[in-house]
Amino acid sequence: MKTREAALTGVMAAGMAVCAWISVPGPVPFTLQTMGVFLAVGLLGGRLGSLAVGAYLLLGAVGLPVFSGFSGGVASFAGPTGGYLVGFLLIALVMWGLEFLWGRGRAAYFVSGAAGLAVCYLFGTVWYMVLYSAAGKPAELFTVLSWCVFPFILPDLLKLTLAFVLKERLRSALKRQG
Repeated sequence: MKTREAALTGVMAAGMAVCAWISVPGPVPFTLQTMGVFLAVGLLGGRLGSLAVGAYLLLGAVGLPVFSGFSGGVASFAGPTGGYLVGFLLIALVMWGLEFLWGRGRAAYFVSGAAGLAVCYLFGTVWYMVLYSAAGKPAELFTVLSWCVFPFILPDLLKLTLAFVLKERLRSALKRQG
């Protein structure tokens, strides 16, 4: 990896932390983390974007307060919303895979982002249900979806759109610098 690539990957991981700190509390907090993921993959491409997301998750896993509510540590992954954190990496990996198949055009970006988001929702919801039920609080699928997915669909699609606009503007600036 070139020095420039490593630096950009680190900057995007740090940017995801800042996005996590912009938060509205709830059972699953509203944050800008998904926008950070979409921006990392859109700006850096699938490989480096996925590395940035992985670095961000590792920073949180070792205890740095990079997740919503300035939290961090392995316990963040062990809780009911930990599946959504892992889902951020799944978003990046899905986007990378579809980038490999379809390229980096506008339509490919939006379709791959939406597909990655669907995978994140699926993984996170299953994780949430398993851990919530293991705590002796079984919940029906529709109930968990109403807590953890339905309220986030439109905001996450707006974040995907905002990340697209930002990546288009930032990409041209990075090309001038690079």
